[in-house]
Amino acid sequence: MTYDNTCKYIASQNPASFVRWLLPNTEPQEVQILKTELPAEPIRADSLILLRVGNTILHLEFEKLPYSDPPIPERMLNYWVRLYGEYRCRIEQVVIFLKQSNSPLVFQDRFAQDNTQHRYRVIRLWEQDPTPFLTDPGLLPLAPLTRTDSPRALLGQVAAQVDIIEEPVQRREVSVCTSILAGLLHKPNVINQLFREENMQESLFYQEIIQKGVQKGLQQGQKQEAVSLTMRQLRRRIGEISPAIEERIRALSLSQLEDLGEALLDFSAPADLTAWLDNLESIERG
Repeated sequence: MTYDNTCKYIASQNPASFVRWLLPNTEPQEVQILKTELPAEPIRADSLILLRVGNTILHLEFEKLPYSDPPIPERMLNYWVRLYGEYRCRIEQVVIFLKQSNSPLVFQDRFAQDNTQHRYRVIRLWEQDPTPFLTDPGLLPLAPLTRTDSPRALLGQVAAQVDIIEEPVQRREVSVCTSILAGLLHKPNVINQLFREENMQESLFYQEIIQKGVQKGLQQGQKQEAVSLTMRQLRRRIGEISPAIEERIRALSLSQLEDLGEALLDFSAPADLTAWLDNLESIERG
């Protein structure tokens, strides 16, 4: 389950809640969700959301763990430069860490290299007072991850707040998102005791997650079949395949496996396969 995508969904459905939380001196009369055309690399576009309020862009980056490539500080600098070049306005960047960690990286709030420095805000949810999250349905799914001496009791408070949401669709969506994020701290049986299964089944967000999972499973199944077929053909053609070469074959995409299935008809020795893989990697490197 992608926790950062769940957070992105929450923020996109409740942008004013996030603006009130993170920009308390700004009145969120109209919040625009930006869909930038800037290239995704080296930014992981699936984990961020951009909210525009007046002349300010609130750039939110949700992270389960502080490890990434490129590192988070480098990504934040890169994205700030791109955003400023595109919009020429104030840009407030906030990295929100979801899962408690003792890594020094969760305290890093700037890029610093030679004479270049760039700062951004960092929020560690496990240090945050749960009260504002419990009182705002838009932030409620994050509440189980906030500061507490009793995570189980806090989760019970959150479930009680979810139950009193009057609008049925909102109640279902908040319930699902809360259940997903609570999985960072709690076992499934604890979550299932507090959150109703019918809310999960009726939630559009949850149905979308399931559909993507099914599609991914089908794709993986197709790839596994393609790998098995390709390996059988290769063994008949050139004999045994070394474990290292087999690992490279398993890393190929479905379309690359199809290309290999055609190319192997011309192979007569293991060196032909190695040369084909080396050439493919050379092309990908540009």
